[in-house]
Amino acid sequence: MNRLSGMRTYLAGAMDRVPDGGVVWRDKITPLLESKGVVVLNPCDKPEDASTRNSIEELKQRGEYSKIKKEYGVIRTLDLRCVDISDFLIASIDTDVHACGTYEEIALANSQKKPVLVWCQQGNKHAPNWLYFMLPHQHIFSSLDSLMTYLEYVDSNKEDIEH
Repeated sequence: MNRLSGMRTYLAGAMDRVPDGGVVWRDKITPLLESKGVVVLNPCDKPEDASTRNSIEELKQRGEYSKIKKEYGVIRTLDLRCVDISDFLIASIDTDVHACGTYEEIALANSQKKPVLVWCQQGNKHAPNWLYFMLPHQHIFSSLDSLMTYLEYVDSNKEDIEH
């Protein structure tokens, strides 16, 4: 059926406070999505990198807080714009990592009535309760593979999928 072809997805998930900058899981899922014709909006593809995170940390250490938003606030603007133009969201949640922006992105997409698919790295039984208040439980997955299996089902199913 190729129902996902031409759709856009934003890959939400922690980028700071994680050793790989959030790159590994995004690099794993992107080719699978692109093979289905999905346009992937990946926040790791912005010019922001480890040096940006280091610069922000240096500003915090020096107490130059006003410079953070002035110099780097555009990062939030760009990420939320990607949520705006996406058709659905894929979010990675690691309950061991504080992911402030990820929850804002999930809430924004949810308020826009977009499907939000969440992969909880510790398993769906450990997903934050609030996510179960916001999202259909069928959209909270214990593994990236099970999330991709669901997308495969959505892509190939002829009938409307309700949740």
